[in-house]
Amino acid sequence: MTNTESLTPDQAFEKLGLTLPPAPTPKGVYKPCLIDGKYLYLSGHGPFKDDSSLIIGRIGKDIDIEEGKLAARQVGLSMLSTIKAKLGSFSRVKRVIKILGMVNCVEDFERHPYVINGCSELFAEIWGTENGVGVRSAVGMGSLPDNIPVEIEAMFELVEGY
Repeated sequence: MTNTESLTPDQAFEKLGLTLPPAPTPKGVYKPCLIDGKYLYLSGHGPFKDDSSLIIGRIGKDIDIEEGKLAARQVGLSMLSTIKAKLGSFSRVKRVIKILGMVNCVEDFERHPYVINGCSELFAEIWGTENGVGVRSAVGMGSLPDNIPVEIEAMFELVEGY
């Protein structure tokens, strides 16, 4: 993990040298994000690549655990893209409150938390270990939309006065 504890979230992202995929648009009747008071809620996001295509495949069948973890990191980047589009800055997020990670995997797969670490580790790099790591669930699913390997939803606390 890169030492980004003393940087602002925007500086930490820049230091990582990552690029954001385009903010995903809804594929159904829902909002990608919603602000309620001091909280930002993100709907389930998938692993969008820079060209707006999705990473697809079932973990344990089509892709391996390391590819699944990278897909979860890509979901984190998609979520960051939505945050940037909505708020204009990662620094308007005070901390990660909760992540729910859903893993499209074969029936006997048991390492769901390892896969979702791909997103959690990214958030820790952006907001630091104190504010970038919240509570979390990681669960297995029999399928996910478009056969994506990972879907993640999250809740964030906004900086006071946002």
